[in-house]
Amino acid sequence: LGVEEIYVKVISHDHARVMERLEVTETVFPERDSGVDLANRISDRGVVNYVRMSGVSIQEMVVRDDWVGTSLRDLKLRAEYDLSVVAVHNLDTDRVTTPPDPDEPLRKSDTLLVAGTETALDRVADRE
Repeated sequence: LGVEEIYVKVISHDHARVMERLEVTETVFPERDSGVDLANRISDRGVVNYVRMSGVSIQEMVVRDDWVGTSLRDLKLRAEYDLSVVAVHNLDTDRVTTPPDPDEPLRKSDTLLVAGTETALDRVADRE
């Protein structure tokens, strides 16, 4: 039929393994993915929103108390944690700055939209 890509919703890990052996493009496990996303949002990591993509995650996280008054340049999130700050969202003004000014001090009312691997995001969340 000429179909080049096939995406399949699966209901279990066994179902996913069968589909992968049939060489489908991608298996989708919406219930599991929704559960993981919800767990990340409600955990005590300050995560506001969370999106997982192939190998990379993007999350909106609150500015931690020890980061308030510090610039992104001084935090060195890319060098120390291999994370990229995509945008800064000021909740008071609802202003989103992208790309963010690396020298602007962060405020308590800011959230950061950061991108990186799950491991990198976990490391920055545990940096207390």
